[in-house]
Amino acid sequence: MSTPMQQSNIKSLPFLHRGKVRDIYAVGDDKLLVVQTDRLSAFDVILPNPIPGKGEVLTAMSNFWLNKLQHLIPNHLTGIDPESVVNTDADRAQVRGRAFVAKKLKPLPIEAIVRGYLAGSGWKDYQKTGKVCGIALPAGLREAEKLPEPLFTPSTKAAVGDHDENISFAQTVELLGEARAKEVRDATLALYVEAANYAATKGIIIADTKFEFGVDEAGKMYLIDEALTPDSSRFWPADEYRVGSNPPSFDKQFVRDWLESSGWNKKAPAPDIPGEVLKKTADKYREVLVRLTSA
Repeated sequence: MSTPMQQSNIKSLPFLHRGKVRDIYAVGDDKLLVVQTDRLSAFDVILPNPIPGKGEVLTAMSNFWLNKLQHLIPNHLTGIDPESVVNTDADRAQVRGRAFVAKKLKPLPIEAIVRGYLAGSGWKDYQKTGKVCGIALPAGLREAEKLPEPLFTPSTKAAVGDHDENISFAQTVELLGEARAKEVRDATLALYVEAANYAATKGIIIADTKFEFGVDEAGKMYLIDEALTPDSSRFWPADEYRVGSNPPSFDKQFVRDWLESSGWNKKAPAPDIPGEVLKKTADKYREVLVRLTSA
């Protein structure tokens, strides 16, 4: 495993943008080098300590899912070796195993969230209102219960440090137009169902996840960004799943729980994360990668 990377510093290419996790560089006019760092954000704040190996896990997991699901929708991967687009040993070391070269597309301005189980903010919402993101659900559902059918619950995409806001399907139509909104909803649900069915064969429940989409100049839609990683999904071990309680998860929930118990006010700067919490989180990320991608 490489030395943890809080941020990249690629000299060979023009720098474009630094997000919560990914650093993006220009490769010509029509492609991007996307470097997945080991940064972790929680409660929309970037934490001061990187998670060792996290970027490599995210890259391997995204590549696995994007290839597996490409029959449902094309994705932004070009297949170009990231090491071939930089020209120094230092830059090659930074991209090795943690980057991909992607088509340059126009991102749609929403996060396409899909929920298959009643957990997290959805559970809190349901307890207060009987709804999840404005969608009415049957009474009497319990925490972590499988929903009658997966729910498409999109949100806005906030800048780093700001909070995403849940929006209704009607608001999605206002943002994207009716045809595109339906295309995004249908693609999101189809991707989730296929991924969840596959994960079930590996003993993993995908409780919820989020996708992002972009379009090319002709208006064709692609799956972009990461896909079905521990950063963007809630993964539960099926053998420890019980309705009525939140199962242990293979994602950043372990860090979130520590932060909740630390007394932090959820505003920047975040406190330093203890080494054992970082290691346990890294172990969880790697374990779910091995479980899902092993033959």
